[in-house]
Amino acid sequence: MAIIRPRLTDHFGITLSQAEIDFAIPFLDEDIPLYVDPFLLWNSPSQQDNALHTNLISAFNFLGVLVQENKTDEAVKTLIAASECDEVGLGTSSSRSGKRIGNSTALEILELFKRIPQYSRSGFRHFEEIQLFVQGISKDRISDITCSFLKSFLIDFTIQQCDKLGIPKTVTDVENVYDFRKHVFNTLKSVSLPCNPADGKPLIFVPKRWLRYVPWLSYDDYFKNYCPQDNISHTPEELTHVEVLNYNRNNYGVIDLYIREKERTFEDCHNDPLFSQIPVISARRKYAQIQKLPTGKEKKADVIYENLMGQLLPSLLYPNLDFAQEQARTDSGVSIRDLIFYNSASTPFLKDLYNTYGSRQITLEMKNVLAIERTHVDQLNRYLADELGRFGIFITRNPLKKAEYQRTIDLWSGQRKTIIALTDSDIGQMVELFESRQRNPLDVIVKKYSEFRRTCP
Repeated sequence: MAIIRPRLTDHFGITLSQAEIDFAIPFLDEDIPLYVDPFLLWNSPSQQDNALHTNLISAFNFLGVLVQENKTDEAVKTLIAASECDEVGLGTSSSRSGKRIGNSTALEILELFKRIPQYSRSGFRHFEEIQLFVQGISKDRISDITCSFLKSFLIDFTIQQCDKLGIPKTVTDVENVYDFRKHVFNTLKSVSLPCNPADGKPLIFVPKRWLRYVPWLSYDDYFKNYCPQDNISHTPEELTHVEVLNYNRNNYGVIDLYIREKERTFEDCHNDPLFSQIPVISARRKYAQIQKLPTGKEKKADVIYENLMGQLLPSLLYPNLDFAQEQARTDSGVSIRDLIFYNSASTPFLKDLYNTYGSRQITLEMKNVLAIERTHVDQLNRYLADELGRFGIFITRNPLKKAEYQRTIDLWSGQRKTIIALTDSDIGQMVELFESRQRNPLDVIVKKYSEFRRTCP
């Protein structure tokens, strides 16, 4: 069984959690659903980030210089090259590959340097303002343009992080690296970078401090909170995106006020963590809902149980275990829901699971049943193999019956596999520890494992 949603660190056996690493760990087969927000560089206390933002804006505004010098074709070529940065793997693509903008969109962006006097005279203060004027420009495009212009820095950052963590590098070529002296994109030859084992393409890391789910300056924020909708249309509820963009082009003062207000409130702009734990009160509520659920499938109790556990357990186990994803599988026609976690080997217990059972990931199978049956044990047993390792956990309502518990002991004796069960009572203890912050909720799993091993021959 292959590892679920593989990351670069998992492939190379780097047993560190996302919380311990300064960059967003790349997935090997899909994008990370976060985006670089250039406003974070402008807002950063780091002089290095401020300088990078200055370089970014200078590079973008040089496109306006080219337009003024009647070198629009050159500006179009540069902007199209900057519009996609596959190496960083940010966004929503399921294949780590995106499409660049076309000629017409590039020309529409460059036209802003002619049409709006402020940009013609002084250029942009924040180039993400183009979202407020041009159709089809959103957070993914802003993120890619930022990464493309700053790719040289990101390459150095990636090499530094690889050397620090022991991530293997391969000599490769990197396309579209911006040269700030010549103001062109070139191919950087023979640079040592980590490469995706699936396709051999280079990977580039991005600092976590630069990432947000939604940019600080965004069309949706502007439209909802700042756009003078009544001035644009007598029926603002029917206002279209195109109408707003056209209004903005002819009323730059409204945009300038929006930008100044967002700059004034910059202290509220922070990077988004790759994972946020739910509040304690929310954890208590979800556990109370679980306790009230009947066992079985009546009124979709099994689906509700799985959803509640899927929201609760990733927070209880963070940061020791990074949540990979909720995984659906079938076994003999039966649909089974799992929660899959990356094993960071960040505690002696997790390190033991990694070394003893080969558990690069840990599988939690959710069963809203009155009692676990032998067929359930056999299903989970078949799933525990290869890279997923030989350790699994049932998330269920009640303790295993004697016969099924003996079956788990027999599996350990014959195949050196371990299956333990976390009941409603155990989940309650984990919520209590999560609330008190005095001990780690993972300790409940450690206790259950110790109890199981004491009963093994």
